[in-house]
Amino acid sequence: MRLVIARCQVDYAGRLTAHLPMANRLLLVKADGSLSVHSDDRAYKPLNWMTPPCWLTEEPGVWTVQNKAGEKLVITLAEVMHDSAHELGLEPGLVKDGVEAHLQELLAEHITTLGDGYTLVRREFPTAIGPVDIMCRDAGGASVAVEIKRRGEIDGVEQLTRYLELLNRDPLLAPVQGVFAAQLIKPQARVLAEDRGIRCVTLDYNALRGIESDEFRLF
Repeated sequence: MRLVIARCQVDYAGRLTAHLPMANRLLLVKADGSLSVHSDDRAYKPLNWMTPPCWLTEEPGVWTVQNKAGEKLVITLAEVMHDSAHELGLEPGLVKDGVEAHLQELLAEHITTLGDGYTLVRREFPTAIGPVDIMCRDAGGASVAVEIKRRGEIDGVEQLTRYLELLNRDPLLAPVQGVFAAQLIKPQARVLAEDRGIRCVTLDYNALRGIESDEFRLF
């Protein structure tokens, strides 16, 4: 992982345009090729980013990050204050909490929750960048990758996007659709998912467990 602290300006051109004026920022370049731009007041969320597959071209004073869709992130560097690279080693993977792991198990058992005719391929479907929570097929036999969260946020959509980009390179699986499933999906995550052609499904934990709601109903 490469960490660069620089005074820079960032311009994005793609489905829309965005501009970050000159300021001090952290540029994070990961081994998977992704690049994200961070400030000191946005917690863990980047100001702008480019996810793989993409490539970085460095020229004096200018970095250009481009993906296969032709989108570009142009970073104009006025001053570089820090530039270091670190080898982080193999990632052991995320240990899911009990509810999230149980949601995966329950959804696998009741895969038709996603739609009539859906069939399970397997849980924890392996890929080079980590396991997909559930791989299944829809009624037409098309592959569907499912990412499950207790609380669905933008990071989960980004994670599923990376899986889909990788899985769709496999001619035995492609085309692979995506489903983002969670007990609660934040509006921003839903908008991003739908923009990327990913279907969102809200999971009812009690219904999956076979427990009826105790709310008052007319019938």
